[in-house]
Amino acid sequence: MKIAMIGSGYVGLVSGACLADFGHEVTCVDKAVDKIEALKRGEIPIFEPGLDQLVATNVKAGRLSFTTDLAGPVGEADVVFIAVGTPSRRGDGHADLSYVYGCAREIAAAVKGFTVVVTKSTVPVGTGDEVERIIRDTNPAADVVVVSNPEFLREGAAIGDFKRPDRIVIGIEDERAREPMTEVYRPLYLNQAPLLFTARRTSELIKYAGNAFLAMKITFINEMADLCERVGADVQDVARGIGLDGRIGSKFLHAGPGYGGSCFPKDTLALVKTAQDHDSPVRLIETTVAINDQRKRAMARKVVTAVGGDVRGKTIAILGLTFKPNTDDMREAPSLSIIQALQDAGATIRGYDPEGMEAARGLLDNVTYTKDAYDCATGADALVIVTEWDAFRALDLPRLKTVMTAPVLVDLRNVYKAADVNRHGFAYASVGRGA
Repeated sequence: MKIAMIGSGYVGLVSGACLADFGHEVTCVDKAVDKIEALKRGEIPIFEPGLDQLVATNVKAGRLSFTTDLAGPVGEADVVFIAVGTPSRRGDGHADLSYVYGCAREIAAAVKGFTVVVTKSTVPVGTGDEVERIIRDTNPAADVVVVSNPEFLREGAAIGDFKRPDRIVIGIEDERAREPMTEVYRPLYLNQAPLLFTARRTSELIKYAGNAFLAMKITFINEMADLCERVGADVQDVARGIGLDGRIGSKFLHAGPGYGGSCFPKDTLALVKTAQDHDSPVRLIETTVAINDQRKRAMARKVVTAVGGDVRGKTIAILGLTFKPNTDDMREAPSLSIIQALQDAGATIRGYDPEGMEAARGLLDNVTYTKDAYDCATGADALVIVTEWDAFRALDLPRLKTVMTAPVLVDLRNVYKAADVNRHGFAYASVGRGA
C-alpha cells in the first residue's frame, strides 16, 4: 500500500518506519525543513533504540522516504495518517488540535480518489467528527473516510510495541475503511495481534482511558509507598503481593517520583477537561493529576531531609534527567520539578544523563552537566537517582564515596538495597521502604 505519514515526530517516524518494514511504501511528511533534511542524511532527531537502523534499512530498500511536500504523497496515497502534535493548550489544559485541523485542511485539498484518513495523534473524543467536517467543507468532492487508530507506543520500546502490539484499535464509521485498515496491519496477523474495530468515538476514548488508568496505577503505588514509610512496610513487597493477583497485574506498580513524559501528563489533563465539558467529571483522574503534580516537589523534600534538613550552599548530584530510561525525552520529567525545588532551597546542582543533557540544557538553568556518574558525584553532598538508567544500576560505591563530600545516596527508583549501600558507609534513603 502507499501510505503518507503526516508528521515526522516520535509517533510519525516510528510508525512510518515500522509500516515501511512491513513492506508498505511510506512517505513521511513534515514542515520542518531542517528535520526532513537531517532524516534524508540518515540523522534521527530522537533517541529510540533501533530506530536509526530501521530507518536506514527501509530508506535503502526504497520503501521509506521523507519530504516537506504534502500534496504529492497525499494525492498518491491509499491511506494518510495524521501524526502531528497535540500538546496541552496554554491556559486551560485542553489538547491543542490546531495542528490536526490544519493538517485536515491540507489533506482535503490534496486527496485524489478514495482515501482513508487516519488520526494517529492522540485526540479527544469527537475529533474525528471535526476532521471529517473540515475535509467535507474544504473539498466537498473528496472521497474519504476518517478513521481513529490511536498509538500505544512506549518510549524506549516503541519498535517492539508497534511490531508486537497487545492490540490494534481501529475506530470506523464507514465500512469502506475496514478492508484497507486490515490490509495496513495484515503483516501482524503472524503475531496474532488482535484488531479491535470499534466506533470512532470509542476508539478515541480507549486511548485516553488506557493512559489514565496506567497513570492512576502509578499514583496508587506512590501513595502506598508513603504509607509504607509511615508504618514500616516495604512497598516493593506490597507491589509484588498485589501484582501477583491476575486481576491487578505487576506492571506500573513501581513507586517513584511520579509519572512524566509526552503522554500521561497531557492525556490525563485532556481527559479531565473533556469530561468536565460533557458534565461527567472523572474524579479519580482529577485526583491522580493533582497527586502527581505534588509528588515531584515532595521528592525534593525527601532529598532535603536526607542531607539534614537544609540544602542551602550544598551540592546535589542528579543522576537521570529524562522522564524514563532509553529516551532523550525531557517532557514533564520529574527531574525538572525536583531540580527547581532544590535550587529554590539554595542547592547547587550537578547533573548527568546518558541521552537527555542536550534537551535539558534548554529547560534547566544553572545546572553543571557532567561526563558520567562519577564526575557528577564529585564534590556532592548527596547523590540522587531520579531516572533508572542501566548505567546507574551497578555503581562503584567505594569509588563514589571517595569523590563525594558526604556519602548520601537518595534512591528515588529503589534500584539498590539499603543493606548493600549502608555496608559501604553511605546514608541511604529510598521510596516506600522506610530507609
